[in-house]
Amino acid sequence: MSFFELILIAVGLSMDAFAVSVCKGLSVKTLKAENALLVGLFFGGFQALMPLLGWLLGRQFESYITSIDHWIAFALLSFIGGRMIWEAVRGEEGADSGSFALRELFVLAVATSIDALAVGVTFAFLAVNIWSSIAAIGIITFALSVAGVYIGNKVGGRLHEKAEILGGAILILIGLKILLEHLGIINF
Repeated sequence: MSFFELILIAVGLSMDAFAVSVCKGLSVKTLKAENALLVGLFFGGFQALMPLLGWLLGRQFESYITSIDHWIAFALLSFIGGRMIWEAVRGEEGADSGSFALRELFVLAVATSIDALAVGVTFAFLAVNIWSSIAAIGIITFALSVAGVYIGNKVGGRLHEKAEILGGAILILIGLKILLEHLGIINF
């Protein structure tokens, strides 16, 4: 997997966290910098942790499924991306409360990083450096989450749906690329 593909996956995965961060920013009149940083730390931290856990799980079962790993990667990324698009089109909201309570941020961070767990399983079957992958995912999610809180606070909710649709489309396209490369149809 190329560095560019890794960055695209990181951006795609971070779109749920970005959308929820925008909602958190929308929900407060006066935003404190420490609240934006706290959201970024929770979301970035969990987005980095979950792929590692998924990768560890995937490595345990690698010998059983290496002959179909490309189909698994395609199915997981397409499912995750499709679900993100579906939720955006249906208008399902992640959070609209003004609370920055640790318990709420924990629940939101887990909820927005479940997709990253599945991507981590996919990483176990690809030529991926897990440490640089989780670092990229965590850093990009942190940055986009902090930015999302500020954007939500300043601009409003216009970006939420578009961000989730874009993130979902990116994940589906990367899954398709993995499948087509493995089948020998394309070669990047």
